[in-house]
Amino acid sequence: MRRQLNTLYVTTEGAWLRKEGANIVMEVDGETRARLPVHMLEGLVCLGRVMVSPPLLGYCAEQGITVSYLSMHGRFLARLEGPVAGNVLLRREQYRRTDDPGRCAKIVQNILTGKLYNQRVVLGRGLRDHGDKLTEEAGAALTHAHKRLGRILDKVQNEATLDVLRGLEGEAAQSYFGVFDHLIRAPDSGMRFKGRSRRPPMDAVNALLSFLYTLLTHDCRSALESAGLDPAVGFLHRDRPGRPSLALDLLEEFRPFLADRLALSLINLRQVTSKDFQTMDNGAVLLKEDSRKIVLTAYQERKREEMRHVYLDEKAPIGLFPFIQAQLLARHLRGDLDGYPPFLWK
Repeated sequence: MRRQLNTLYVTTEGAWLRKEGANIVMEVDGETRARLPVHMLEGLVCLGRVMVSPPLLGYCAEQGITVSYLSMHGRFLARLEGPVAGNVLLRREQYRRTDDPGRCAKIVQNILTGKLYNQRVVLGRGLRDHGDKLTEEAGAALTHAHKRLGRILDKVQNEATLDVLRGLEGEAAQSYFGVFDHLIRAPDSGMRFKGRSRRPPMDAVNALLSFLYTLLTHDCRSALESAGLDPAVGFLHRDRPGRPSLALDLLEEFRPFLADRLALSLINLRQVTSKDFQTMDNGAVLLKEDSRKIVLTAYQERKREEMRHVYLDEKAPIGLFPFIQAQLLARHLRGDLDGYPPFLWK
């Protein structure tokens, strides 16, 4: 289908990456710490003060391996890639579609259908798995939010106006994150969720979610580029300089499944605790270096798991799902599919 879909994350401060034959070699203080064949990689992500030699950068560009730079706390900084690939006719159709409010709204409808459906699954699984341990108030709140998301989902499927669809998405997010704290079962008082906060995250749970969203955005952007689409021009998210709007569109379907659910598992299994975070002078809460490695390992392991894709009715590694959805979107834009089939978690 594709190669291994492996992404190499380098988190060691002061690491020097260089090319040796067809291998990436990592050195720290002049000592070789790791060696990996380049052909196994789809992406290289450098977190913090990581240096990459020019020959390795050039080789990655030639091989179609995207190199991304994140701050030590997971904030996206820059991205290096080779010549833009893809069918120019496909991209022209993408641009025409985003400029047509009616046709654009149909794609947004399906994206939001996937997002809201998967959010309901997260709440439904919380009720199923922990319903007998919830307080009466928490159980009632989760049940109400689950039903409300169902009502909003019905409205989304019958709405054809972009601004209204975006408003419904905001309403759904308010309902979903309004009860998210009830899904956290760990007794750690430092791992409570009081509402979504970004740029910067103001508590540990938001810091964990933001870090996972950054990793997932990288994968969604790579998937779109591999399908020949322009990740900067989206349907749900408006164009903004420097923002990968279409990657953020694709991200919406996977947030509940690949990020929110994984964050809850890490917290509830106590693999991540409040001790894994640090508070900065401006109040921002960020993951510590060693803790980022824990989250990265869990994220990569999750991507290797296999699950049945509902639309294709075939099993595939979860890490391939963004690539599958990107291909389905491209097929829809080419006219091979009547509509874009969203990712549904079942």
